[in-house]
Amino acid sequence: MMNKKISIGLRLALGAAALVAHSLAWSQSTTSQPLTLIIPYPPGGSADMLARPMLPELQKKLGRTIVLDYKAGAGGTIATQALARAKPDGNTILMVLTAHAINDALYPSLPYDTRKDFAPVSLVATLPLLVAAPLATPANTIPELIAYAKKNPDKLSYASAGNGNTSHLAVELFKSQTGTQMTHIPYKGSGPAVIAMLGNEVNFMFDSISTSYQQVKTGKLKAIAVTGAKRASILPDVPTVAETLPGFEVNVWYGILAPAGTPAAIVDNLSKAFAEVAADPKIKAQLNSNGYEMVGSTPAAFGQLIEAELVKWNKAVKESGAKIN
Repeated sequence: MMNKKISIGLRLALGAAALVAHSLAWSQSTTSQPLTLIIPYPPGGSADMLARPMLPELQKKLGRTIVLDYKAGAGGTIATQALARAKPDGNTILMVLTAHAINDALYPSLPYDTRKDFAPVSLVATLPLLVAAPLATPANTIPELIAYAKKNPDKLSYASAGNGNTSHLAVELFKSQTGTQMTHIPYKGSGPAVIAMLGNEVNFMFDSISTSYQQVKTGKLKAIAVTGAKRASILPDVPTVAETLPGFEVNVWYGILAPAGTPAAIVDNLSKAFAEVAADPKIKAQLNSNGYEMVGSTPAAFGQLIEAELVKWNKAVKESGAKIN
């Protein structure tokens, strides 16, 4: 009986030692080489503007070099496919935006499974949209915009950064909730759409606050509302759409994903690092000045957000009839 107990104890000890060795192997593999952070849009965009200020502190927290890898194109699906194919070894992660949830409904066939091929790490930040308009637009508030649209069906035109973009589908949600009809004019990116507003080619746009803020600040465009749940810290006097339409909320969100199968310990370590950096006072102040609301979340909380957004945007895409050109 004693020998049997010793044998069982020995097996347990060997098993524990194997787990420790396995853990150490994972640790070494994730610190002996750079961490690649894939960015799904070109340098200079809102994802890049968020990631770069965070890099120095993230590198300190994780004790490793971080390399930004820009894989732009196809609404972020090229970068997302690259992550789905990456080894789940903690050496490759991806910053995704709201488009990650939209694309699941927008593209007829994706080269990955949005729900199964990724491990949520952390929601890093949100960025509300700004309802911006040329000074000549015959509405200065959301109630006035709704009233004018109802009296003049399809007369108001709105710009977007492209079919199926958040700036397009946000207005489709707005139209659905207000029973209005307006004309959609898509552009190839937010920049050209803002130029169109400056030239009075369109009446308004639900645009990223980081893109249109400077035009509002200099008096070239007017701010009608923001689409977050609360007023934006950089535009505290501008009301939310929800103050007129309770429950209306559209944010561009930014989060981190790892490949499915990445060990939970590695995911948790990455999540903790991003959350701590998002809460850093200096980084928070710098990014808040550009309109970002820093968050930092658990993997579970980010996973719940993604699921809710998949349901929300699937409905919006179907109702809008949005298609990829």
